[in-house]
Amino acid sequence: MRILLVEDDLLLAQGLSTALTRMNYRVELCTTGKQAIQAASESQFELMILDLGLPDGLALNVIKSLRSLKHGIPILILTAWDHLETKIEALNAGADDYVLKPCDIREIEARLRVLVRRHQQRQLDQLQCADLTMDLTVHECRYQDRLIYLTTREFLLLKEFMLHQGKILSRQHLEELSNGWTGETESNSIEVHIHNLRKKTKPECIKTIRGIGYMMVNQYED
Repeated sequence: MRILLVEDDLLLAQGLSTALTRMNYRVELCTTGKQAIQAASESQFELMILDLGLPDGLALNVIKSLRSLKHGIPILILTAWDHLETKIEALNAGADDYVLKPCDIREIEARLRVLVRRHQQRQLDQLQCADLTMDLTVHECRYQDRLIYLTTREFLLLKEFMLHQGKILSRQHLEELSNGWTGETESNSIEVHIHNLRKKTKPECIKTIRGIGYMMVNQYED
């Protein structure tokens, strides 16, 4: 799951990014509102964490700009601005939640899961595909009720597949999820991760769509 973090305090941004990465999220940083609008418009993120006080102005304009473009990305405001009117204005502009700094990372992560559930119209943080299950609350994955070990990138990719079962995910989308918006990757790295996921689960669960990408099938033969 890719998160766009918009924060100009680099020390705070690094801390948030490190903590969320350990929780199996892909976090990418922007430091200005202009960068945030460009990144959200050009690439696919599941969530945005947005500070209101940015170098190029109050980030309410970021929310308004994205919503005017019909961009539905869930937005979590994370800010030290403790003003009721500002909070109301941010929520009215299209923000989905508002959290004051400082805040425990566990609460931030829990709120992120709530926003994703709401956006995807799910009620629980458990995903399932045939005999493969994933618990997003404790970041565990089981195949045939057996706990399997996944690297951070494998967990990210498998979660993306399980969130979009039966849908083709392009190679570009998977590469951006694995390596970031501007990251560089070896040409065969996605194939390596897919190969490892198939070995740890079942080869038939992730289908190659030649020339397009990959798809997790909802059902497969035993």
